Order: sequence, then C-alpha cells, then structure tokens
Amino acid sequence: MSEVPAADSRYRAAVVSVRLTVLGKSPSWQDLDGACSGYLVELGRQALLIDCGSGVFAKLRRHGGYERVEDVVISHFHADHVLDLVPFAYALTHGPQLHGTRPALHAPPGARAALRRLCGSWGSETLVEDAFEIREYAPGAALAVGAARLRFKPLPHYITSNAIELRADGSQSRLVYSADCGPNDLLGEFARGATVLLIEATLVEADPPSDEPPGHLTAAQAGAIGREAGPERLVLTHFSDQVDRDALRARAEAAFGRGVELAAEGGVHEF
Repeated sequence: MSEVPAADSRYRAAVVSVRLTVLGKSPSWQDLDGACSGYLVELGRQALLIDCGSGVFAKLRRHGGYERVEDVVISHFHADHVLDLVPFAYALTHGPQLHGTRPALHAPPGARAALRRLCGSWGSETLVEDAFEIREYAPGAALAVGAARLRFKPLPHYITSNAIELRADGSQSRLVYSADCGPNDLLGEFARGATVLLIEATLVEADPPSDEPPGHLTAAQAGAIGREAGPERLVLTHFSDQVDRDALRARAEAAFGRGVELAAEGGVHEF
C-alpha cells in the first residue's frame, strides 16, 4: 500500500470529531420521499460526500448545501450510488459560482468512461468531468483528502464495489462503509475494530443458490460480519422502507450478539 500523504494543514486544528449525516439509505429504489445512497461527512469545517445516488442532491441542499462540499467519494458505478452526480454537475456548471475550484471526485478506475457513457445518452458526455476534478483511485488505495484519511477495499458485488474506511487525521476513530457487497470474508478483516461499521442489509431473505455469487447481504449476514469485525457500533443501511424495521434489527442483533442501529434519512452519527 502506498504511503498516505499528510493531511491538509488548513483542516488539522479544526477537526475534533466526525459527523456523519445520512442523506439517503434506500436500496436501488427510493424510499417514499427518500433518497438512495449518500452520506455527508463533516470533519470540522470540511464537508465530504460519500456516494451520490438518486435523490441525494436535493437532500444535500437541505443539510448544509452542495456549495460546501469539496470532495465526493464514490464506491462504485451503480445508479443508486452515482446518478445524482448529474444534477450536482448541472448546479456547479449553471448555478451561482460560489467558489473558484471544482470539487474533487474520487472514484474507482474507469470513472471517466463510465460517466461519459451515462451523460452521453443525451449528448453531454463531459458534463461531470467538466464540473468536477476526477481523480481515479486504485483498488486497495489509501489517500488523504483534507483532514480525512481514506482506505478502500474491493468487495464482491455484481460489479466491483469498494468498501471505504474514513478517519480524521490524528484520530483513531474509524468509519467503515461497506458500500454494496455480497457475503464475503474480506469486510470483517477490513473493518476490524472500527468505531462505526455502516453496512448494507438489502435482502430480506438470502438469494437462492445459483452460478452467480450474491451481490447483497441480509440483516443476519450483516450481523455476522459485524460479529467478526467487532465494531463499537453496527449501523444497517441500504434497505427499503417497505421492510419491517423491527424484524430487520432482530435478525441482525441475533447474529451480531448485541444492539444494532438502523440508518434513517437525516440521522446523524457522531464519533
């Protein structure tokens, strides 16, 4: 793993904790009045967005505004994790010019090609790359983004998806976000000892056996990974408002062995 550069000194003194606001926690279809995957992370004055799925941009405006976001980090290229980069890019291009630099968009390899295919369907191939400064990170990479230290771990999904570890410079507290993944032995090790493990629990029941590996977790599978990782807090996300929250929590807690939190839109987690 490459050496992580020093965090930006502009943010170092300001960071006392990490504040995570859930902008959207829906799976690939949105909750009623909800949004797909999007998480606002604030480290002192720094604002960073993890994933930007359908509906997230409007929620971002409700929770502090897109104008403050200097970095966006993308786990993978499914629509429920990237689609609102489009309205975000339009706002940066045609809205009030409130700052002189483009936000950085940290995304997996192939980001430019994937986003050009998306926006090319209506003839605006370079919309996102003109609005953001695209920086493709390597699988297994580590980097400093302002006061945030980030690491990535590719996990099995229908396409390559990256778990993301985030901590504030100088702090031992760690957020690990699973992004989307099927059952695996990698996430438990990557998240071991995390302060918060934010983990997907999309499926009500496990997928039946097939030649294709499953791309999502049940609540029980998420709880089992949590038991292996041993985080201080386990928070389930990426589930529909159409499922029974009490049953979801009970299944995860039975596998985890202690209390589990459920992500809620607008919910704030500080650590």
